[in-house]
Amino acid sequence: MPQRKQNFIEGAAVLTLAVAVTKVIGAVYKIPLGNLLDKDGMAHFYVAYNIYSLLLIVSTAGLPLAMSRLVSQAEAMGRVNQRRRIFRVTTGLFLLLGLACCGVMLFFAEPLAQLLNDSQAAPAIRVLAPAVFCVCMLSAIRGYTQGRGDMRPTAVSQIIESACKLVVGLTAAWLLVRQGAAPNECAAGAISGVTVGAAVGLLVLTVWLLRARRGKRGTDTPESRRDILQQVLRIGIPVTLGSVGMSLITLLDQALVLGTLQSSLGLSESAAASLYGEYTFGMTLFALPASFMYPLSISLVPSISAAMVRNDPRQAGKNAAAALKLAMVAALPVGVGLSVLAGSILRLLYPAVPETAAAAAYHLRVLGIASVFVCLMIVTSGILQAYGRERIPVLTLLVGGGVKIAANYLLVTDPAISIRGAPIGTLLCYAVIALLNLVAIAVTVPNRPKIGSSALKLALTTAAMAATAYCAHGLLGKFVGGSLATALSILLAAAVYGILLFSLEVVRREEIRQLPKGEKLAKFLFKS
Repeated sequence: MPQRKQNFIEGAAVLTLAVAVTKVIGAVYKIPLGNLLDKDGMAHFYVAYNIYSLLLIVSTAGLPLAMSRLVSQAEAMGRVNQRRRIFRVTTGLFLLLGLACCGVMLFFAEPLAQLLNDSQAAPAIRVLAPAVFCVCMLSAIRGYTQGRGDMRPTAVSQIIESACKLVVGLTAAWLLVRQGAAPNECAAGAISGVTVGAAVGLLVLTVWLLRARRGKRGTDTPESRRDILQQVLRIGIPVTLGSVGMSLITLLDQALVLGTLQSSLGLSESAAASLYGEYTFGMTLFALPASFMYPLSISLVPSISAAMVRNDPRQAGKNAAAALKLAMVAALPVGVGLSVLAGSILRLLYPAVPETAAAAAYHLRVLGIASVFVCLMIVTSGILQAYGRERIPVLTLLVGGGVKIAANYLLVTDPAISIRGAPIGTLLCYAVIALLNLVAIAVTVPNRPKIGSSALKLALTTAAMAATAYCAHGLLGKFVGGSLATALSILLAAAVYGILLFSLEVVRREEIRQLPKGEKLAKFLFKS
């Protein structure tokens, strides 16, 4: 079936719009969930979810990227049969990995929970097991469509997946809380929405695939299955190791923090989980800016790969530069804004648990700045992977992970710092990774991306936005309620940021034109 190609910016815009919708849905899911479960239930929720994330990354981090790159190369050369064989070989690999990881979570739930010093998380881990398999198969189809330059199936399935998660998860949690169920049972009910959402998303994409794969066979002779498998593994394994390294570091961080609070500071398992639960309230918002970076990274890899196949390094460099700029344009205001208004935002979102919201404010102030470095890490890793430098992000992740673990040992074990050392370790970890990635790009990438004076203008714009948010909230708080003051100051700061962004031409007319319907948008924003 013929399809219209999307350029890099269009593909990123489609996925970013989908992420925006799914994040709104996710906020409607997780914020009421925090008010329902409080810090104890949310601690069990995140212990299970972090294990799920690790096994999910083992299954899906590198292989979809490898498939996307190989499919985009085959597509650029018009090799239809090669493209289809790549899909079949990689899908078989996803099937085996999905079944294996599902089995690990299903049959080893109790040992995994005990390993992370939270034995009460076992029911939630077991409920999540089928989701790993479903997302593995989802990733196979998404990698194929992204490699062909079509981001719409991924976008639609993500929205459907999130909507199902919201309805099922919140309903189950609400019913269990009303029945007076234990916090770990309520966490398992809440997390069941993730499994149902993944299953429905897989069903939708399977139907789309069956309809879209109709078409004429190609005349090319595809490579052998063995050769394709070797290529997929050669590209995918380094990327997977890098991604697994970060998730493994997160799990180790979680286990070390919970274990240190119990062993060094003498807290009980429930008391340690309660403190860790406060930290997770900050982590929920910390993850928000990073989620908007993955669309850039996903769209970036096939676009750079296709440009390099066409022997067009200049276009590859332009795409990489655009990704870096868009990443910082999106990440800086959100991350800095979360840091400046941390306490007010948490009180606004979690009115049912004000004590937990107040305790989490410190964590979010530090994590807001850390989220900027996470975004930079994601995009710079994507650039290195797209240029075939997959091993470099693995090494930088290991270095950053070592910094994180060392910081936790030094800070969390100090009774005067305790759980407050965890976000500091997170900030140091991602800052080191992002800076090392930037150095690697400068040294190893041909036609390396250049953003020039835009960086300074963006820094000034962000500083003006932060000052506006801080001053407006202090002033408005004297005349209106705290929640309204927070909402109005956020809107005012966003307006100042948007006005300066275009008046200082941080984002230029030609960059806007590359977006879907970009010509009309450029005429509206640049009327001269």
